[in-house]
Amino acid sequence: MAFRIALKGAFALVITSSFASAAFAGGLDRGGYDIDLLFDKGRYAFESGVTYVMPGRKFKNAKDTNPADGNLNGRSSSTDVTENYAIPYIGFKVGITDNIDCMADYSEPFGGHSNPGLNWAGANNEIETKLRTHNYGATCSYKFDAGPGQLRLIGGGFYQEVTGYKSRLVSAIPAPLSAVYDGVGSLDVDGHGWGWRAGLAYEIEEYAFRTSLVYNSRVKYDNLKGTVDLTELPPIRAFFGKTTSVFGSADAPDSLEWKVQTGIAPDWLAFGSVKWTNWSLLQSIALCPTSTRGISCRPGGATELTSLDLLYQDGWTISGGIGHKFNDKWSGALSLTWDRGTSQGYGMNSDTWTLGAGVNYKATEHVQFTFGGALGLLTSGKSGQVTYNGLTFGNDVNYSYGNDLVAALSTSMKVSF
Repeated sequence: MAFRIALKGAFALVITSSFASAAFAGGLDRGGYDIDLLFDKGRYAFESGVTYVMPGRKFKNAKDTNPADGNLNGRSSSTDVTENYAIPYIGFKVGITDNIDCMADYSEPFGGHSNPGLNWAGANNEIETKLRTHNYGATCSYKFDAGPGQLRLIGGGFYQEVTGYKSRLVSAIPAPLSAVYDGVGSLDVDGHGWGWRAGLAYEIEEYAFRTSLVYNSRVKYDNLKGTVDLTELPPIRAFFGKTTSVFGSADAPDSLEWKVQTGIAPDWLAFGSVKWTNWSLLQSIALCPTSTRGISCRPGGATELTSLDLLYQDGWTISGGIGHKFNDKWSGALSLTWDRGTSQGYGMNSDTWTLGAGVNYKATEHVQFTFGGALGLLTSGKSGQVTYNGLTFGNDVNYSYGNDLVAALSTSMKVSF
């Protein structure tokens, strides 16, 4: 019975502690997909929360390596890069029968926002980049007795929307044209797609034991569309001085995550997880003029107008921790998370180490609040010219970055009955 109490009292804050720790993972991960509400013991459960992340990534030693678009080495060689962001979550679960549970949720699993600005030596590579996803999911499970516990079959689907923006200095404009044009070009793009998930879970309530393995499919954005705005450049070259409609395609990555938790002593709980994310799907995303639709749109192709270059490798996230129930009202947890960086000599996504902590307050039999925080280390690295599939990337700027800090705060409320 003691372990069962630990499960009810500590597991909610384990979620908050771990989610805050994973909110600045590799690639474009903002915590990924979360279906833990499906396991709530109540017949009905509602949960809403938000995580606020404050990354402190800085570039230094930046050098313009392609002065053909204007020598920028007179600009700052260092700059603050990342912007703070919030990650909302809302979910509702219902036990349809004693064996069938279903949930619906809204989340923002992937995203990114970097803003090094116009006045650094790498403005020809990036001024500002933003990406945001909206995910609407529905997941169900069927559980039945198997040995000393219960086996749960999990399946569901989700609809996902993506929006993206990037601006950079296409060409430095000399006087007197600089009084009219600033030389900045921008890309706006959006798309949508569908995905699915499937998994298994096994639970032994007496020991507060649960293990799960869940696969989330990739989401194909076959219908990416948007505009390239080059109206801030004089009309001396093709596409300069006008806005051009573009199209393309990309995939949001699939992932496989294993989680485990178990009671280890009365009112004590240990937990851990391992997650693989297929970020290597995202290399270079070509965008081509809509007028060329029907012709292959590929990186380095004859019709490519611009591209989003990521050059990621697969991501791995490993987390572990311990939770403790102090009394009938309060419980707490600590977690440590390592995330393998997805950058391979291009970009700023190096390894991350994060320490997370959370507390859970059970206000009434049906209402509880969780508060979590995390402090992490973004490890050092550098970015420069690389070659992929015979194409050269990163030949416009070199820069490095040191060991920077990231912090996150998370809070949520859950009502179950």
